[in-house]
Amino acid sequence: MDKKSAIRKYVGIGITAAGIVAACLTRSAILKEDASTWEKVLFSMSLILVLIGFAVLLSLIPSEKKTINSRTLTMAAMMTALCYIGFAFFKIDIPVPGSSEKSAFHLGNTFCVLAALILGGYWGGLSGALGMTIGDLLGGYVTSAPKTFFLKLMIGLITGLVAHKVFKLEHEKDPKKVWWKTAVSAGAGMLFNVVADPIVGYFYKRYLFGLEQDLAKTLAKISAGTTLVNAIVAVIAATIFYVALRPALKKLLQS
Repeated sequence: MDKKSAIRKYVGIGITAAGIVAACLTRSAILKEDASTWEKVLFSMSLILVLIGFAVLLSLIPSEKKTINSRTLTMAAMMTALCYIGFAFFKIDIPVPGSSEKSAFHLGNTFCVLAALILGGYWGGLSGALGMTIGDLLGGYVTSAPKTFFLKLMIGLITGLVAHKVFKLEHEKDPKKVWWKTAVSAGAGMLFNVVADPIVGYFYKRYLFGLEQDLAKTLAKISAGTTLVNAIVAVIAATIFYVALRPALKKLLQS
């Protein structure tokens, strides 16, 4: 392991450990009936720290798609912004009756998948995770932010794995194969989300935030419906966007 990798390793371990300690110290506060918004924010941020540490450690896994250069960072920053915009400005909130919880139809997943198709699983997933987590924190979904970070990172990793490791999409020349390989790759990431979002969401809200069982179940059911619609839109839109942008991306990467 070279010096830079060793530094990333210890930084990742340090951030993860700090997040775990902070989560342990703040969790008891959010289980109170009169827990304040700030207490929930602090607990959510501690969980996000754990996930950021995990993402840093994940970057140590060898992959040709994680080369750090100015072009990669610029494109990742742009996709992070698009993921935020897709969630923050193109969404319809779905409130849960009798509570402050809510779900949403949105376009954030479209750009998360597109980022993974363009940048690979790690940078694409990280772009989606950061962009949509910021959207949660600023858009009234504070308690959902850690779950969002984890799920969007996984969407990117799965989409990128299928697209670039299984299908070698960047080397495909047959237009018909490009279309179906792109759609299947996007579909793989979103299939994970359709299954994982309501399940992870239920246990996350029920056992980490102490939500009542019936309310957690209701939220999971609503989430399952919105997630399915979001997934269908994301697969179709991301496939069209990627195929349309592919010629320009090839020229950019070759320049």
